[in-house]
Amino acid sequence: MMTKLNNKVALITGGTSGIGKATAIDFIENGASVIITGRFQNTIDETINELGEKAKGIVSDAGKMADLLELGDKVKLVSSQIDILYVNAGFGKYAAIEQIDENHFDEQFNVIVKGTLFTVQQILPLMKEGGAIILNTSIVTEIGMQNSSVYSAAKAAVQSFVKTFASELAAKKIRINAVSPGPIATNYFDRSNLTAEQIQGIAGAVLPQVPLARFGQPFEVAKAITFLASEDASFMHGTEIFVDGGFPKIK
Repeated sequence: MMTKLNNKVALITGGTSGIGKATAIDFIENGASVIITGRFQNTIDETINELGEKAKGIVSDAGKMADLLELGDKVKLVSSQIDILYVNAGFGKYAAIEQIDENHFDEQFNVIVKGTLFTVQQILPLMKEGGAIILNTSIVTEIGMQNSSVYSAAKAAVQSFVKTFASELAAKKIRINAVSPGPIATNYFDRSNLTAEQIQGIAGAVLPQVPLARFGQPFEVAKAITFLASEDASFMHGTEIFVDGGFPKIK
């Protein structure tokens, strides 16, 4: 058992699958207790059962303002203090400029932008000096990807939060950084509006542009998040780590 995060309590939003779940596993292996959020009780229960006694779960939807404003109170029922906050909840939908409607815009901005902002706001009172916050940015902020105007803009807003939050949180001695995943093999597309054929098409177009010639695995991103959450990253603040296999070949 590694102890990078010994006796720390971590909150992970969107922790029932993909990178969130992989991070919960890695945090626990490094000595932390974790609280995960998810939208459905059944997936929370399944994940907690898999993670074991060092994990607790809360049903909370990062896209609903009422849930966001109740998050701090719900977390307090489980733990009076949070040492690590990983804001992971999010998804992407895709549309050409001509097809974008208000729902397409609101759905993603509610979860990714509003969700990130108010999650941090509500959990901040539970965080003491020495705490660490990790946000999710994305490789899409570095490239112009077709049909991803809204998703890319939402992630760019989160990238901006990393800098602005850093200027405010420094006085509280709370570090904030971001992880920027590239093409990772997860269930990321489950909430997207793409068909299986379209997903396969994207994968086929992306893979040749990854110098490491494969998709990353969730645990590989989790290792970077654990690093940012730990004292190993004690002098890192307001920046992001790219976990992208070198994608795209030209940045």
